[in-house]
Amino acid sequence: MIEGIHHIALIVGDYEVSKAFYVEVVGCSVVAENYREARGSWKLDLALPDGTQLELFTFPDRENHLAGVEPIGLRHLAFKARDVAKEKARLDSMGVEVEEIRVDPYTGKAFTFFKDPDGVPLELYSID
Repeated sequence: MIEGIHHIALIVGDYEVSKAFYVEVVGCSVVAENYREARGSWKLDLALPDGTQLELFTFPDRENHLAGVEPIGLRHLAFKARDVAKEKARLDSMGVEVEEIRVDPYTGKAFTFFKDPDGVPLELYSID
């Protein structure tokens, strides 16, 4: 039986910029950081407070790598937030451009979007 999501993997353009964003802005903690010599790339394992993990990957030859089976994928990544307005204000104060808060017409829950350094859409979605 599938019990949940263990991790979500993202290919990032600038390792240091993305690492700082996901640690300092999103609030992830570093689980493991490994340089993969054979590939000339980094793999960073991050954890959210609920235990869900994100993996950040770099690829020195990213254009050729993406020409394979990985170019279609993530539409957006949604993070749980108890207070979307408070999180939006926190992100705004850090200089992160965040859309106005909207209400999901199907659930009545508040949500908003912002982007990571590579332009990946990230959502804050109310769990209250």
